[in-house]
Amino acid sequence: MEFSETEILSVVIDSSGETPDIGGKAGPLLEKAVLEAQSPDIDAVSGATVTTDAVKKAVADCISQASGKAVVVQEAAPVVSDWLGQAPEVAESDITETVDTEVLVVGCGTGGWIAAMTAAEEGAKVLVVEKAETPTKIKEDIGAIDSKLQLASFEEFPEFKIDKTEAMLEIVRYASGYADSDLIKVWEDNSGELVDWLTDILEGTGHWFMQFEGGVGNLEHPDHTKAYATGHSPHPTEDKPADVDLNSDMTEFVTSRGGEIRCKTSLVKLEQDADGKVTGIIAQDMDDSHYIRINASKGVIMATGGYASNGDMMLALQPQTMKMKINVPMGSKSDGAGIKAMLWAGAEMDPCHASMMFNRCSCLPTETAGYKTNGKWYWFGEQPFLKVNLNGDRFCNESGPYEFMLHSMYMQPKHTYVDIFDANCKQYAEQFDEVGCCRLFPFPNGAISNRPFDVCWKDMTEGENSHLALGYLQKADTIAELAEKLNIPADELEKTVARYNVLCAKGVDEDYGKPAHRMTPVDTAPFYGIRTGAWHLTTLDGCRINTDMQVIREDGTPIEGLYATGDCTGGFFANNYPNLFTGLACGRTMTFGRRAAKIVAKK
Repeated sequence: MEFSETEILSVVIDSSGETPDIGGKAGPLLEKAVLEAQSPDIDAVSGATVTTDAVKKAVADCISQASGKAVVVQEAAPVVSDWLGQAPEVAESDITETVDTEVLVVGCGTGGWIAAMTAAEEGAKVLVVEKAETPTKIKEDIGAIDSKLQLASFEEFPEFKIDKTEAMLEIVRYASGYADSDLIKVWEDNSGELVDWLTDILEGTGHWFMQFEGGVGNLEHPDHTKAYATGHSPHPTEDKPADVDLNSDMTEFVTSRGGEIRCKTSLVKLEQDADGKVTGIIAQDMDDSHYIRINASKGVIMATGGYASNGDMMLALQPQTMKMKINVPMGSKSDGAGIKAMLWAGAEMDPCHASMMFNRCSCLPTETAGYKTNGKWYWFGEQPFLKVNLNGDRFCNESGPYEFMLHSMYMQPKHTYVDIFDANCKQYAEQFDEVGCCRLFPFPNGAISNRPFDVCWKDMTEGENSHLALGYLQKADTIAELAEKLNIPADELEKTVARYNVLCAKGVDEDYGKPAHRMTPVDTAPFYGIRTGAWHLTTLDGCRINTDMQVIREDGTPIEGLYATGDCTGGFFANNYPNLFTGLACGRTMTFGRRAAKIVAKK
């Protein structure tokens, strides 16, 4: 910002890191609004609430620096907008390009990649459109049952066997019944084949090998919620060239079979004929803004993701999530465009809204969680150490599904809690015997963890950008000193730690029922603490589909020509993400993308 003695002269907002057609478009509008208002008190740009809030805070900071007087943003109650609106009208004269294909995949991410690869392999003419400059990388924890890798482990590890009926009932329980059991069975019955197929492709390049992440936690002291060994992850071989990644190998697979991937091409709306059949889409080129009609003779497969980056949708549908989350520069950039397009075409949306959240975000000791707080990513956060609220009190069993912890956090003051651990944290983290992506040590079957303890610890404690150096992680020689640094009552934290240590010595959590192997004392200096909230990875509610991956209306009838997979679809999750099924969301997305492509390609 540039100032004269009396006014704001210019404003430059760098929105290059924002979602192109949400925050990216909002930048120039917000520059104009600040100049007109001559203050940070501006109205939110529709669909870019989070971006607007960040700009308002930055403007207030600039004015404070320039004037030497503290300027505070005037807080207003969130306004729930008409997030759906009406389908855009595009004049025929504005459509300057027409493209014909057989199978159109909208969105090139975890589901889009698999749909495109499958359709191309099946011999169909495939076009993939993606709004970003480059395709999104696939998520690398793939949940499946009865893959060859998993089946081969049963002789040595019989505990890895999964009863499909039990698993289905557990996923339905997580969703409080708001789930389509037949969709869950589609994943159970087809996910193993999906992983076997993908393993053959990736290992066939010589660049990757697939591992089954065998682990179900401590069997001597089982947790109150069961874990299932479903995770699979690809890892690079020693022969992988530096300039090769999963995207480049999968691009080669698609294009070598005649498929095309077109980036910087944004969905505007679906097109339907007089009978309601989806015939293709209207898209817009992100470079020169010209409109494109894309006709798909066999069908359209939507793989557009959820709506995590659409502030208006989040505030309207998941206000509780917005109060728990802390902003970090990662997670889904999906803006709900695909969900809105399907709703305009007559689809039904899930009755319950859900998100995938992890306790992997931290904020400063002077801050609390909430979507207006910018924090730091904190992978270590899911370790089940002692957790206290801002009054210094323990409040729940810290062990179990990640979101259970976060939902318990929501019931506490300021929707924020504090992790407390001591110098023995490495020993204890290994003792926790975690499963899934938060595990910091090799799995019982030797599979590599996503991130090792030493890497996490280095990120947290070493260098000028570490949590410790930036003031997120606090370190102290006494519990009272730690409490002071964390801005929580010292006397209460001391009592809480003393009580917790007594329970740890007993090996029985008489207060909240935490398993014995996770009752680790806080008794060896130095002591550490960090304020924690939710990392919001993605939304999980979307438009309903049937077992053929067809998008359905409220009466259950399919919208002909329209198929979908991934986070833009519904019927699978509600209320919580079942993270103790490692890679379930990714495995569901890939499995459904493959099934949709097989069905559409045969049309």
